[in-house]
Amino acid sequence: MLNRTLLMPSLSASLFYKEIDLLHPISFDQVFQYERFNSLCNRFVRLGRYSDLGNQTRKYDLRKGSGRKWTVERDLEQLKQSSRGPINKYQVISMAGKNPFLWHDHWPVKDYARVFECLVLVDEIAKEADKVVSKIRRIGRKLRSKTNFGAEGSSLSHAPYVAIHMRVEIDWMIHCKKLEQRSRISQICSSKQEIMERVGNIVGLGSTAIVYLAVADSLLNDSSILDGWKRGLVPFEKKKLGVDGIYKKHSYLIQSAIDYEVCSRADIFVGNSFSTFSSLIVLERTQRVIRMGITSSCGIDVRWPSYAYNIPGESNGPQKWMTNMSNSNLKAISYGSNAISC
Repeated sequence: MLNRTLLMPSLSASLFYKEIDLLHPISFDQVFQYERFNSLCNRFVRLGRYSDLGNQTRKYDLRKGSGRKWTVERDLEQLKQSSRGPINKYQVISMAGKNPFLWHDHWPVKDYARVFECLVLVDEIAKEADKVVSKIRRIGRKLRSKTNFGAEGSSLSHAPYVAIHMRVEIDWMIHCKKLEQRSRISQICSSKQEIMERVGNIVGLGSTAIVYLAVADSLLNDSSILDGWKRGLVPFEKKKLGVDGIYKKHSYLIQSAIDYEVCSRADIFVGNSFSTFSSLIVLERTQRVIRMGITSSCGIDVRWPSYAYNIPGESNGPQKWMTNMSNSNLKAISYGSNAISC
């Protein structure tokens, strides 16, 4: 409506918002391909660089409302008002207020998903993810060659793996318990034992599987996450896999981007339905399945299945999970839900 370019955002490199000295911003184009984004999102959203501005200091401050009382209708009306009058004399409009322009609950899932299709990691980060995935599959092939799956004549070219966004870190356990109390929902927190049991009960998983555990190592207060898994499930985290050196070279943000890619590419993904990180991975995997012509993975076996370990499903395994693309807002993605389409 405004026919304006969105100035390229910067991203925080740190996990800890209180550690001011670590909050060095990372430019969007250090994580995602800038030109590729504009090409893929052509006629939907366009990014611009601050360096392209003629005057970086003179801007129009547009005050925003805050909180959930700021409705879709009020957003739309302010947009209409902002498309005319003195605002046109300014090259830059700055949205000022507690919450970003168009409070994200207002976005339909399909529109949000369209933006995600335009996000392509820069080569440097994608190559780091390639190294991790290759290492997982290489170990998987060796493992399969020692089992009946690796009998002579069978194909070892593709070694499937399970990726688990295993949220058992200190910060998550504090957050999820408070969230359970506020929302009066018991299916948010999951112990290590509960996760291991439910993953082991996934129907059709097979007798041997490589399991990659995506955890925030700096916040992990449990050195036993590799112990106690069902026989046939072989768990790996960064150190055991021998890729911790790849991650340590980068800030927390880039480490998360690598883990996101590793989880997204997994043959089976298992996460927590109240985690935004898990929800975004499932959104991307759902888009992939839909492009194959499948609109629901519930009750059928499809490629790239996803599960939520915090919700019990078939045979006391994790619940099947597919993003509901018809949702009119992002509540289920942004805040989590135990109603996950299946």
